[in-house]
Amino acid sequence: MQCFNIDGLSFDFPDEWHVDKYDEWSFYRNQFIRMRDGIKSLDLLAIDSDKTAWLIEVKDYQQYPRTKPSELSREIADKVFDTLAAMLPAKLNASDEKEKQIANKVIASRKVRIVLHLEQPAKHSKLRPRAINPADIELKLRQLLKPIDAHPLVAERSSMRNLPWIVN
Repeated sequence: MQCFNIDGLSFDFPDEWHVDKYDEWSFYRNQFIRMRDGIKSLDLLAIDSDKTAWLIEVKDYQQYPRTKPSELSREIADKVFDTLAAMLPAKLNASDEKEKQIANKVIASRKVRIVLHLEQPAKHSKLRPRAINPADIELKLRQLLKPIDAHPLVAERSSMRNLPWIVN
């Protein structure tokens, strides 16, 4: 298993997958982000053995509640657009071979899947509200990202929907 820590959560992927933390790429941090203000990145890029590219964003609101849930779907869509826009330039110009390899695999993928992994307080309270309805976010993501992935997923640890990785 390949293990990646994102926001204190451990994501375990099968060994045969190609996975990396995109927001830590040298190409993203030192070149692509400098093109214009406001460029965003997804947390993880994963390519499975069926050549499906999984674009994964992790949001953990258990400790830091979200104040404006209505903006979350637009934020994720922008991160998807910016991350995909970086793949061809990364394939061609990244100085790190692993970054080039993963960018190439994303470009060559047969299918793209988008997943928002969302963690919220298990119990609703005034201090720690469950402000985000996953079904609402999923519907808005479908509308925004339909040409890329007609069925984006919003997953919580309690309902992983048979995703092919483990979160602890």
